[in-house]
Amino acid sequence: MPSHSRRGFLILSAAGLLSACTSAGPAVTPLPASPEALTREQIVAAINGVRRAHGQPAWSYNPNLEAAARSQARLMASKDQLSHDLGVTLRQRVSAAGYDGAVGENVAGGHRTLQAAIEGWMNSSGHRSTLLSPKFVEFGLAVERVPAGRKSRYGIYWALIAGGSFDAWRVYG
Repeated sequence: MPSHSRRGFLILSAAGLLSACTSAGPAVTPLPASPEALTREQIVAAINGVRRAHGQPAWSYNPNLEAAARSQARLMASKDQLSHDLGVTLRQRVSAAGYDGAVGENVAGGHRTLQAAIEGWMNSSGHRSTLLSPKFVEFGLAVERVPAGRKSRYGIYWALIAGGSFDAWRVYG
């Protein structure tokens, strides 16, 4: 009987360790049910939790990139369209927000939580590449809902813009 107890203990211990290692969300507190209730700290913890789980360094949060992301999320919600370019390019949006570095963007529609949006991005090779890029060092994120009572394809839109130095993208040789 002692071998069964020991084996059960080892299995439970291993399961606990594995679940902690594979979590893509924040390890400290669960995210709120409403995306609008997310704090900056929760957003940073969720994004950096995914990056850390995949061996990438943490990003810092940039309010200028958040402003550009908010502009895109609002535009998508107002037009009820999921797109990177709805008449205003990514470069135009980040420049208007006062950001001059290299940028990449992830957009999503219909995901009710940040965790679901992140999972969607991780399941898309292009979005995953942006989210896990070692060339970016900071980001901003925004979410916007289509106004209540208005018929919508997605209902909620997410935009994440990652940024960094142009030098990281230069090819020398």
